[in-house]
Amino acid sequence: MPDAQDAGPASDTAYPAELESTERLRDSSTVHFRPIRESDGEAMTAFHETLSPRSVYRRFFSAHPHLSSGELERFTHVDYADRMAFVATAGPDIVAVGRYERLAGTDEAEVAFVVTDDYQGRGIGSRLLVHLAAAARSRGIARFHAQTLSENRAMLSVFLSSGYPVTTTSEAGTVTVRFPIDAAAGSD
Repeated sequence: MPDAQDAGPASDTAYPAELESTERLRDSSTVHFRPIRESDGEAMTAFHETLSPRSVYRRFFSAHPHLSSGELERFTHVDYADRMAFVATAGPDIVAVGRYERLAGTDEAEVAFVVTDDYQGRGIGSRLLVHLAAAARSRGIARFHAQTLSENRAMLSVFLSSGYPVTTTSEAGTVTVRFPIDAAAGSD
């Protein structure tokens, strides 16, 4: 499989290379954060297939062992403005994905994350939120919202400890979080 970190953006339009960074995690390991590329399809498939059933369920709210070709296309083909995704890579492997999608005609976007089981608890989700919020703000987005399972305490912790003034509502086993992504309030 080609190295996902080194794959060039040859077929990608307006790839924002300036958003790439290599960062040290809580456990002193490093990962590379960068916007997703159209060429990441194979690496995204491999990433999804390494997720435990529990991690998949927490992200998709159902059993979802394989990505369809349509999902793969949608996940890897973003416009880097209204739809943005970042991947975290360790060597050639994607170990996490975070994305936002603007609600049409608004300054609000839905945000979602998934981190491979071996990399959970190292601070990647919090770092992805920082990267996504910074990119979103510079593209006219002022608020994020997300929906997560109420039992997903780790994901809720990412939002609640972000420094943003988060509000939550609960319904039928899910929690919806909403918060402004003002730079002064967040952890970036």
